[in-house]
Amino acid sequence: MVDMRRLNKNSGDLPKFSDLGDSDTSRDQPTRLGLNPLKLMGGFVVCLMGLSVLFSISVILKDFNSNSIWAVADARVLDVALPRDLGQEDDPLAAFVNHNKKLQSSSFEHDDRLLNGLISGQFDEDSCLSRYQVASYRKESPYKPSSYLISRLRRYEALHKRCGPNTEPYNRHVANLRAGKKTEEASDCNYLVWVSLSGLGNRILTLGSAFLYALLTDRVLLVDRGVDLDDLFCEPFPEVSWLLPLDFPIIDQFNSLNQKSPECFGNMLKTSNTSSSLPYVYLHLVHDYDDHDKLFFCDQDQSFLQNVPWVFMKSDNYFIPSLFLMPSFEQELHNLFPEKETVFHFIGRYLFFPTNPIWGLVTRYYNSYLAQADERIGIQVRVFDTRPGPFQYVLDQILACSLDNNVLPDINSNKSFIASPGNQKSKAVLLTSLSSGYFEKIRDMYWEHPTVTGEVIEVFQPSHEGYQQTEKKMHHRKAWAEMYLLSLTDKLITSSWSTFGYVAQSLGGLNPWILYKPENETTPNPACTHAMSIEPCFHAPPFFDCKKRTGTDTGAVVPHVRHCEDMSWGLKLVNPTVDSVV
Repeated sequence: MVDMRRLNKNSGDLPKFSDLGDSDTSRDQPTRLGLNPLKLMGGFVVCLMGLSVLFSISVILKDFNSNSIWAVADARVLDVALPRDLGQEDDPLAAFVNHNKKLQSSSFEHDDRLLNGLISGQFDEDSCLSRYQVASYRKESPYKPSSYLISRLRRYEALHKRCGPNTEPYNRHVANLRAGKKTEEASDCNYLVWVSLSGLGNRILTLGSAFLYALLTDRVLLVDRGVDLDDLFCEPFPEVSWLLPLDFPIIDQFNSLNQKSPECFGNMLKTSNTSSSLPYVYLHLVHDYDDHDKLFFCDQDQSFLQNVPWVFMKSDNYFIPSLFLMPSFEQELHNLFPEKETVFHFIGRYLFFPTNPIWGLVTRYYNSYLAQADERIGIQVRVFDTRPGPFQYVLDQILACSLDNNVLPDINSNKSFIASPGNQKSKAVLLTSLSSGYFEKIRDMYWEHPTVTGEVIEVFQPSHEGYQQTEKKMHHRKAWAEMYLLSLTDKLITSSWSTFGYVAQSLGGLNPWILYKPENETTPNPACTHAMSIEPCFHAPPFFDCKKRTGTDTGAVVPHVRHCEDMSWGLKLVNPTVDSVV
């Protein structure tokens, strides 16, 4: 392991870039009549290169706004050299052509615009560029959605179109809710309203959980946009919005819904009031929920919800693993997800596409700093120490995990060692953290020392906000862009307990190396562990046997629901063939 305290900066001169001109270039005497053929050819090449530059500038300026500063000013670039092709080709025209071929080959060529049928082709492409463009920015997923999942998504989209906002059934149900009465007539339009709560990573995971529950119970999912949800995500369903209209009757009461509310599911069970004629029921699935609230995960206790037209939900947990423990959903979930570890991989890729401004952040950064690398490494750092960092024990842990597991190469301390020129493999490291300190130390390490493998390591960090700013729109834009960028990497290191990392690994289909949570300011040994699956962790699951009405270890009931690597009491989905942590 490299101890950063032993790395001292060298005081030598910085490397100089080679001159592009050649003093020995022959110069023919100008002719008095006509044009010199060599000059004509040279002028033609210069014009071609000039047009290429002008075209590139026009593309950049077309999408340039205040957000572009994020991709320029905040980026820490280690190499500021011209592409090697342009500097080494004898023939300038060949260099120009080869350079453009290299740029074009940075995208992944596969016919996966609809993600193997996961998403519908009925959207206006310009309204959400990321939906159909993302396939060219990531490798094709090794996982394939089941034909049953695809058919159920199309069926849900038809239900949403029939019952969504401003349709006749929706207006009728809203009128009854406004009047404070329950809809008596039978209807196939029932609703689950997700109420915005907590940070961005938690919101993404709970919204995915809410959608699966809506899918299982044939409800229409409507979402409270909160501060900025409509600014972050494209509409996921064709033609009809999933956003709760701003004139919704009780939208101003959302903040006051809690465990003591008479409409709260747990309260209703506690008072045996499940036959109530209340027009709606509130589900409190937040981390502080009590034993009665947790009975939501028991079939016999939530059966009365089938006749409730409006169900409102607050949660800050990825609660899907506990749905897999409910017998009433068991067969349907098996049909939807034969590979258990792919649940959020598919739900996330179906629901969550960055809006055009955020897609601009993602693509500008990717194309500028990541596209040309032979391999892209993501490192997501979340530190729970409340003091200002960076911390040496965290830096040592990141390096130990990276080097011990061959994610990054070690450095060569022989100062006279210079890697031989040639086709050196390059790795681009995308590091995300609220602090810039870890990025700076790792960047300097690979700048000041060559690698033992001869690989070229470039290190980048898009932003360093200092602290979590959940009330700021641009903070959330950057956070969502960075989650998405991490999902486009080839290998990933994440931090324990971090929903930020969970989202990135699931969207990317990446089994990450998870950094153990440090204790007593000491680097853990081992520093990290390889994840059992690409699924997120449910941080606050119930430990209750619904049949026996007693406590039980819910991580030992079925083979595909296990305890998490980073949180011993948490639950996560795995493929049942996995017997242990790799």
